[in-house]
Amino acid sequence: MFDGLLYAAFYGFLLAFAIGPVFFTLIETSITKGFKAAMFFDLGALFSDLIFIIIAFYSTSQILEKVKDDPALLIFGGVVLIAFGVISYIRTSKSFIKIVREHYSVETKKNHGGLFLKGFLLNFVNFGVLAAWIATIIIAQAITTHKNGVILFLSTVMITLFLTDLLKIFLAKKLKNNLTPRFIIKTKKWVSILIIGFGVLLLIQGVFPDNLQEGMEYIPETFEK
Repeated sequence: MFDGLLYAAFYGFLLAFAIGPVFFTLIETSITKGFKAAMFFDLGALFSDLIFIIIAFYSTSQILEKVKDDPALLIFGGVVLIAFGVISYIRTSKSFIKIVREHYSVETKKNHGGLFLKGFLLNFVNFGVLAAWIATIIIAQAITTHKNGVILFLSTVMITLFLTDLLKIFLAKKLKNNLTPRFIIKTKKWVSILIIGFGVLLLIQGVFPDNLQEGMEYIPETFEK
């Protein structure tokens, strides 16, 4: 029953450092809004992960095939990420005074419910996360033999992921005192640009799924030469 838990913990640790919009926004939220705000954002993202796990656990690889064969889902997710990134960039450009107040710990009202929803939606619109959890379940089924082994494996992954995120939040918060408000604004803008970039990649994957797949298959051949 406990076979593969060490691998599950290592896998969860790696997932915590997966480069994506949630990763960058989590760090930025910790620096600009503090530990508690970042934790609520992270809980929202983890809740969407939990929904993906439930969907993947009670389904088959047909879900993955549907995502691949239905580019409209990828296009929708890409458009949402691009819109979110653009709005975030515009708001950052207009919020210098607010960021200065937050940086110097002037009391500001933080909408923790809104941050939870932000983390949830930012992760939920990325359908690649669903594919990743389907792959995770397949891995769990391959290395565990107990009937509850998959559930224990996934639980270990989620717990490790959350604990590692808390460590990232804590370390990012420690950096706040060494950063100027102007640097924080530049960071927020770059996070917005990165989110737009991830949205564009998702959009391209939806518009040109065959071309993207051919390109991915060509990469290993390139490194072999």
